[in-house]
Amino acid sequence: MKKVIVDHLARVEGDGGIYVELDGDELKKVQVNIFEGPRLIEALAIGKLPEEVISFTPRICAICTVSHKNAAIRAFERILKYDENKKTYFTRELMHLGEMIESHSLHVFALALPDYLGYPNVIAMVDKYADVVKQALALKKFGNKIMQIINGKYIHGENAIAGGFGKFPSKSELLEIKKEAEESLAFMLSATDIVGGLEIPDHLEEETVFACCNPADNKFGFWSDELIFSDGTILPSVKYKENLIERVVPHSFAKRSLYKGKPFTVGALARLNCIGNRLKGEARKYYKKYKNERWLKNPIFNNLAQAIEIIYCLERIPELADILLKLPDPELEKPKRKKGRGVGTVEAPRGLLVHDYSCEAGYVTDANIITPTAYNLDDMEKYIGNAALNLNKQGKNESQIAFELEKIARAYDPCISCATHLVHVNKK
Repeated sequence: MKKVIVDHLARVEGDGGIYVELDGDELKKVQVNIFEGPRLIEALAIGKLPEEVISFTPRICAICTVSHKNAAIRAFERILKYDENKKTYFTRELMHLGEMIESHSLHVFALALPDYLGYPNVIAMVDKYADVVKQALALKKFGNKIMQIINGKYIHGENAIAGGFGKFPSKSELLEIKKEAEESLAFMLSATDIVGGLEIPDHLEEETVFACCNPADNKFGFWSDELIFSDGTILPSVKYKENLIERVVPHSFAKRSLYKGKPFTVGALARLNCIGNRLKGEARKYYKKYKNERWLKNPIFNNLAQAIEIIYCLERIPELADILLKLPDPELEKPKRKKGRGVGTVEAPRGLLVHDYSCEAGYVTDANIITPTAYNLDDMEKYIGNAALNLNKQGKNESQIAFELEKIARAYDPCISCATHLVHVNKK
């Protein structure tokens, strides 16, 4: 019996691991174990005012703080009947793009790329790829800068609130953001060719279903009140619970979800598989250049999908800056009611994020938050199992199997921190 064991898997705010048992040509067991206890955020929300919940729910994650902020705001604004004016909408979009750039650049260049270029970490790449490393770090810093300017802090900012912003970015700040985005694009185009030219293994491949938000007016983007699936299904976001069926498994505190009884995937690759044909400009060129049928069955292409999304963000930011420069700062919008249910669905860097709340007399009576990792867990197990079984059949040794499983884990979750010690293989 051969066992592949992950002692500690650093994910989103908690502890997890991987356990695989192989008996010759048979896969006996595969588990992505989540050791972290049940989240208390939903319970803490009960009895609170919407503004309190909008403030503390982003503490779920330091990387995706803006995604949680936007999802919570969208949910409560639907409950309380806020009107979202154009400047507020586009400022929130700009803030969201900052998070996408920050998170994607960290994952693509610092966590994923070293695996494929033959380096143990991003620091070791400096001798040969110094310019790439320096510009990638500058790109990550740029994403942080956008979030700081718009939301008040690099993480857990409080400037974005229901009804608008405490303070909108100034003309000089918008022009600065626009200029830096334009200057960063050339690097990202060349860097995407590096990622697109990598050899991607096929030992894990199996087709799956992908899901993401379905932005209105046939546009590409990172939030909406609809969900779209790669099988062609489109659903209103408020129907997520009836269609993405949650369940529990014995080896994990994290819930799992199935779509039509089967695992599915969310994230950058899901977005490009579902709505990538809506991209414009250079992002569209690179999407068409690298899109192939293997994207439908191999989650490792998520790394390339993230790189293409960074191109999209860098092209969209100057457009948003120009729009915002023409719009006057509005007054804060006011709520028009105190009860109801609202669902906010946005695309966090890792995929579909759901915030679902109900209110009575202005206080929260029910709360449900589902993160992308929870949606991805079943498919993650499937692909890890495929890889372990096929590599074992090919006669790969323990270290080779371990390395390939690390690649799969990193492709799914950019919050894994320096996970070179992620997987250990014991042979009995």
